[in-house]
Amino acid sequence: MAQDFSPANAIMRLFIAADLSDEAKQAIAAEQRRIAVSLGRSGDSVKLVRPGQMHLTLLFLGEVPEARVPAVVETMNIPVDQAAFEIAFGGAGVFPPRGAPRVLWIGVTTGAATLTNLQSEIAGRIRRLDIGFDDRPFHPHLTIGRWRESRRSGRRDGEALRGSGTVATVRVTRATLYQSQLSSSAPAYTALAHATLTGAGTESRILNRFCCYC
Repeated sequence: MAQDFSPANAIMRLFIAADLSDEAKQAIAAEQRRIAVSLGRSGDSVKLVRPGQMHLTLLFLGEVPEARVPAVVETMNIPVDQAAFEIAFGGAGVFPPRGAPRVLWIGVTTGAATLTNLQSEIAGRIRRLDIGFDDRPFHPHLTIGRWRESRRSGRRDGEALRGSGTVATVRVTRATLYQSQLSSSAPAYTALAHATLTGAGTESRILNRFCCYC
């Protein structure tokens, strides 16, 4: 579907993420429910992320002028010279590190260093476009819930969480540029571009070469 970059949409809210398989989303949803029960009363104030909206954010660009979006799409359609890799999710925690918690997350227990390398590559591309983004140090994690009303007591509950081993594994084969459209019910995400990992050791390179002769 062609994207609308018309003046009517002068600002677009963008982020770049690693996609999760449906199987991983369902496994993480089960872990969400387990954690919500473990949180007790604090869990009643947590709004869980729906499985269909789960993604591992690599870069949050925020509001980008529509005139700059085609350049972002172009750079995000360039393949990444990095091999596809696997990550595993496990453990749980809360953000921020002090005070009342606002975000509930599960961590990346395997593949974090390789995922950080991918994030660094993507950040470099956006930085060269001179487009601002959230440039805080990257800590691989998956947001699974947000507190509607947060109190300090929720931190005690959150810090007492214990992981149940590996929750899910995901094979990362690309980074996807998304547009986020907010609404009163839930945000809608539209994929605008994919930076496919085509480094040595992946099947992508072989397939791409084959397709050149199709």
